[in-house]
Amino acid sequence: MNRTARTSHDGPTRQKRLVIYLNDHLAGATAGVELARRMAQEHRGSAYGETLESLRKEISQDRQALVRLLADLDVPVRRYKTYGAWLGEKAGRMKPNGRLLRSSGLALLVELEALRLGAQGKASLWRGLLAASAQDSRLDADRLEELLRRAGQQIRTLDTLHARVATALLFPMTGQEPASTATAGTSSSS
Repeated sequence: MNRTARTSHDGPTRQKRLVIYLNDHLAGATAGVELARRMAQEHRGSAYGETLESLRKEISQDRQALVRLLADLDVPVRRYKTYGAWLGEKAGRMKPNGRLLRSSGLALLVELEALRLGAQGKASLWRGLLAASAQDSRLDADRLEELLRRAGQQIRTLDTLHARVATALLFPMTGQEPASTATAGTSSSS
């Protein structure tokens, strides 16, 4: 194939890939927002409530940043993907937990793991777009770096929270959360 023929297809092919990739991430972000919202609501007033609420706000803001990015890049939102992700998050609540009528406590642990996977995926998205920002002036490198830093902080916060929950749930010493892991704010560092 000659260079002219290849170039004439590169633009539409690249745009198609971008539409698919960004809409897949938007679907994941939609599920993440729903999961974080429900977790923050269910654990309001608990030892984990403030951290989950802070994460919920940030995850929602990150989704909005992605929606703005799609608009900046002239990428249409594929609503069927976002609706499917929303529905998938709801269906995920119906998993067996070892108890018939009430929560076993394992849901929080597994849901924290799901949020962490989402934060890792989001960090990969921002990292990839940051690398591409040198090629496309519509990508704001400073904003992408900020979003990438925030995703890294969310991962660290989720790791700390996960350790607290795992310890309290799987290896309780007194039936209460151990004092050494009693705080997991969004300012943890590693």
